[in-house]
Amino acid sequence: MSVEKHASRAGDPSDKVRDSWLDEWSPDADGVPYRRAARVVVVDPEGRVLLVHGHDFDDIDHSWWFTVGGGLGDEGPREGAVRELREETGVSADPSRLVGPVLLRSDEFRFAARTVRQDEVFFVLAVSGEEARSARPGYDLTAAERETLDEFRWWSLAEIREAEAKGETFYPAGLADLVETWWPKWDGIVRNVTDRALE
Repeated sequence: MSVEKHASRAGDPSDKVRDSWLDEWSPDADGVPYRRAARVVVVDPEGRVLLVHGHDFDDIDHSWWFTVGGGLGDEGPREGAVRELREETGVSADPSRLVGPVLLRSDEFRFAARTVRQDEVFFVLAVSGEEARSARPGYDLTAAERETLDEFRWWSLAEIREAEAKGETFYPAGLADLVETWWPKWDGIVRNVTDRALE
Protein backbone atom coordinates (compact mmCIF):
# COMPACT_ATOMS: atom_id res chain seq x y z
CA MET A 1 0.00 0.00 0.00
CA SER A 2 1.95 2.97 -1.28
CA VAL A 3 1.67 6.49 0.06
CA GLU A 4 0.62 9.28 -2.29
CA LYS A 5 3.55 11.67 -2.50
CA HIS A 6 3.60 15.42 -1.97
CA ALA A 7 4.01 17.61 -5.05
CA SER A 8 7.77 17.80 -4.57
CA ARG A 9 9.80 14.71 -5.45
CA ALA A 10 10.51 12.27 -2.62
CA GLY A 11 14.11 12.63 -1.49
CA ASP A 12 14.24 16.21 -2.80
CA PRO A 13 11.57 18.14 -0.86
CA SER A 14 11.39 21.89 -0.63
CA ASP A 15 13.29 23.43 2.28
CA LYS A 16 9.98 24.41 3.91
CA VAL A 17 8.64 20.85 3.85
CA ARG A 18 12.03 19.42 4.77
CA ASP A 19 12.30 21.59 7.86
CA SER A 20 8.63 21.36 8.90
CA TRP A 21 9.22 18.06 10.70
CA LEU A 22 11.37 19.95 13.24
CA ASP A 23 8.31 21.87 14.46
CA GLU A 24 7.45 19.09 16.92
CA TRP A 25 10.99 18.78 18.28
CA SER A 26 12.52 21.01 21.00
CA PRO A 27 16.18 21.34 22.00
CA ASP A 28 17.07 19.22 25.03
CA ALA A 29 19.65 20.22 27.67
CA ASP A 30 22.44 19.49 25.16
CA GLY A 31 20.74 21.47 22.39
CA VAL A 32 19.85 18.27 20.48
CA PRO A 33 16.35 18.18 18.93
CA TYR A 34 14.16 16.00 21.18
CA ARG A 35 10.59 14.78 21.22
CA ARG A 36 8.28 12.36 22.97
CA ALA A 37 6.40 9.96 20.74
CA ALA A 38 3.73 7.28 20.98
CA ARG A 39 3.54 4.22 18.75
CA VAL A 40 0.93 1.57 18.08
CA VAL A 41 1.79 -2.01 17.20
CA VAL A 42 -1.32 -2.86 15.17
CA VAL A 43 -1.94 -6.62 14.99
CA ASP A 44 -4.62 -8.27 12.86
CA PRO A 45 -6.42 -11.56 13.72
CA GLU A 46 -3.76 -13.54 11.81
CA GLY A 47 -0.96 -12.06 13.93
CA ARG A 48 0.32 -9.80 11.17
CA VAL A 49 1.73 -6.39 12.12
CA LEU A 50 1.04 -3.17 10.19
CA LEU A 51 4.36 -1.44 9.51
CA VAL A 52 5.42 1.73 7.72
CA HIS A 53 8.41 1.96 5.38
CA GLY A 54 10.16 5.33 5.49
CA HIS A 55 13.39 6.97 4.41
CA ASP A 56 15.61 9.88 5.43
CA PHE A 57 15.08 13.27 3.80
CA ASP A 58 18.77 13.48 2.90
CA ASP A 59 19.39 9.85 1.93
CA ILE A 60 16.58 7.99 0.18
CA ASP A 61 18.62 4.78 0.46
CA HIS A 62 18.65 5.05 4.27
CA SER A 63 15.31 3.39 4.96
CA TRP A 64 13.63 1.23 7.58
CA TRP A 65 10.32 -0.33 8.66
CA PHE A 66 8.63 0.86 11.85
CA THR A 67 5.32 0.92 13.67
CA VAL A 68 2.51 3.45 13.29
CA GLY A 69 2.86 6.55 15.46
CA GLY A 70 4.66 9.82 15.93
CA GLY A 71 5.29 12.87 18.05
CA LEU A 72 3.12 13.90 20.97
CA GLY A 73 1.72 17.36 21.40
CA ASP A 74 0.21 18.36 24.73
CA GLU A 75 -1.80 15.14 24.92
CA GLY A 76 -0.98 12.00 26.87
CA PRO A 77 0.62 8.97 25.21
CA ARG A 78 -2.65 7.02 24.74
CA GLU A 79 -4.44 9.97 23.21
CA GLY A 80 -1.47 10.74 20.97
CA ALA A 81 -1.20 7.11 19.91
CA VAL A 82 -4.82 6.88 18.75
CA ARG A 83 -4.56 10.27 17.02
CA GLU A 84 -1.48 9.12 15.09
CA LEU A 85 -3.22 5.82 14.30
CA ARG A 86 -6.18 7.66 12.76
CA GLU A 87 -3.98 10.13 10.86
CA GLU A 88 -1.74 7.45 9.38
CA THR A 89 -4.25 4.64 8.77
CA GLY A 90 -7.78 6.02 9.04
CA VAL A 91 -8.48 3.51 11.83
CA SER A 92 -10.26 5.05 14.83
CA ALA A 93 -9.87 3.40 18.22
CA ASP A 94 -10.76 4.39 21.75
CA PRO A 95 -7.64 4.84 23.91
CA SER A 96 -9.01 2.21 26.31
CA ARG A 97 -8.46 -0.46 23.62
CA LEU A 98 -4.70 0.04 23.71
CA VAL A 99 -2.74 -2.61 25.61
CA GLY A 100 0.24 -1.40 27.58
CA PRO A 101 2.45 0.52 27.50
CA VAL A 102 4.38 -2.60 26.51
CA LEU A 103 7.69 -0.93 25.61
CA LEU A 104 9.56 2.26 26.49
CA ARG A 105 12.24 3.05 23.92
CA SER A 106 14.90 5.78 23.91
CA ASP A 107 16.73 6.44 20.67
CA GLU A 108 19.41 8.74 19.32
CA PHE A 109 19.84 8.79 15.55
CA ARG A 110 20.63 10.86 12.46
CA PHE A 111 17.75 12.24 10.41
CA ALA A 112 17.75 15.09 7.89
CA ALA A 113 21.46 15.74 8.54
CA ARG A 114 20.87 16.19 12.28
CA THR A 115 21.36 14.14 15.41
CA VAL A 116 18.01 13.82 17.22
CA ARG A 117 16.74 12.10 20.36
CA GLN A 118 13.37 10.52 20.91
CA ASP A 119 11.60 8.75 23.78
CA GLU A 120 8.80 6.46 22.60
CA VAL A 121 5.93 4.72 24.37
CA PHE A 122 4.57 1.63 22.58
CA PHE A 123 1.07 0.20 22.83
CA VAL A 124 -0.53 -2.81 21.16
CA LEU A 125 -3.88 -2.69 19.37
CA ALA A 126 -5.52 -5.91 18.21
CA VAL A 127 -7.83 -5.04 15.31
CA SER A 128 -10.64 -7.05 13.76
CA GLY A 129 -10.41 -8.36 10.22
CA GLU A 130 -12.87 -5.67 9.16
CA GLU A 131 -10.74 -2.92 10.73
CA ALA A 132 -7.61 -4.33 9.06
CA ARG A 133 -9.32 -4.37 5.65
CA SER A 134 -10.68 -0.84 6.12
CA ALA A 135 -7.28 0.71 6.94
CA ARG A 136 -6.48 3.57 4.56
CA PRO A 137 -2.71 4.11 4.76
CA GLY A 138 -1.70 7.73 4.45
CA TYR A 139 -5.18 8.91 5.51
CA ASP A 140 -4.15 12.31 6.91
CA LEU A 141 -0.38 12.74 6.65
CA THR A 142 1.62 15.94 7.03
CA ALA A 143 3.63 17.18 4.05
CA ALA A 144 6.84 15.94 5.69
CA GLU A 145 5.30 12.49 6.24
CA ARG A 146 4.17 12.33 2.61
CA GLU A 147 7.79 12.98 1.61
CA THR A 148 9.38 10.34 3.82
CA LEU A 149 6.79 7.56 4.22
CA ASP A 150 6.78 5.22 1.26
CA GLU A 151 4.61 2.22 2.04
CA PHE A 152 2.35 0.59 4.63
CA ARG A 153 2.30 -3.21 4.75
CA TRP A 154 1.00 -6.08 6.86
CA TRP A 155 3.87 -8.38 7.89
CA SER A 156 3.81 -11.82 9.48
CA LEU A 157 6.46 -12.38 12.13
CA ALA A 158 8.12 -14.97 9.88
CA GLU A 159 8.29 -12.40 7.06
CA ILE A 160 9.88 -9.85 9.40
CA ARG A 161 12.55 -12.33 10.46
CA GLU A 162 13.22 -13.36 6.86
CA ALA A 163 13.53 -9.73 5.72
CA GLU A 164 15.86 -8.91 8.63
CA ALA A 165 18.06 -11.83 7.65
CA LYS A 166 18.29 -10.31 4.16
CA GLY A 167 19.35 -6.91 5.51
CA GLU A 168 16.08 -4.98 5.97
CA THR A 169 16.01 -2.73 9.05
CA PHE A 170 13.09 -2.84 11.50
CA TYR A 171 12.50 -0.69 14.58
CA PRO A 172 12.35 -1.46 17.35
CA ALA A 173 15.14 -4.00 17.00
CA GLY A 174 13.96 -7.56 17.61
CA LEU A 175 10.40 -6.59 16.67
CA ALA A 176 9.19 -10.11 15.84
CA ASP A 177 10.40 -11.46 19.19
CA LEU A 178 8.80 -8.53 21.01
CA VAL A 179 5.44 -9.03 19.29
CA GLU A 180 5.42 -12.64 20.48
CA THR A 181 5.47 -11.34 24.07
CA TRP A 182 2.56 -8.96 23.35
CA TRP A 183 0.17 -10.95 21.18
CA PRO A 184 -2.18 -12.77 21.41
CA LYS A 185 -1.76 -12.03 25.13
CA TRP A 186 0.69 -9.56 26.64
CA ASP A 187 3.03 -11.13 29.19
CA GLY A 188 2.61 -8.05 31.41
CA ILE A 189 6.25 -6.96 31.27
CA VAL A 190 7.01 -3.36 30.27
CA ARG A 191 10.34 -3.57 28.47
CA ASN A 192 12.88 -0.73 28.32
CA VAL A 193 15.08 -0.44 25.25
CA THR A 194 17.81 2.03 24.37
CA ASP A 195 18.82 2.18 20.71
CA ARG A 196 21.76 4.27 19.63
CA ALA A 197 21.95 4.23 15.84
CA LEU A 198 25.01 6.49 16.07
CA GLU A 199 27.10 3.87 17.90
